[in-house]
Amino acid sequence: MKEIVEVIAKSLVDDPSQVVVTEKETKKAIVIELRVAPSDMGKVIGKQGRIAQAIRAIVIAAASKMDKKVIVDILQ
Repeated sequence: MKEIVEVIAKSLVDDPSQVVVTEKETKKAIVIELRVAPSDMGKVIGKQGRIAQAIRAIVIAAASKMDKKVIVDILQ
């Protein structure tokens, strides 16, 4: 899951070196945290959050075979 988010985020931003993706796993959920440069925040979120929702939908679809909830957090 982490790799998917990282590839998508690096293709969207102007400064791919600032993209940091961390993954934390608990018993029932996987939390993926995405950090980008403040200037690239709008590109990752998109108008009305559409790009962020698309990233979340892709990750959820990729994790559909697992019995865990996947949460994608976008942080500064």
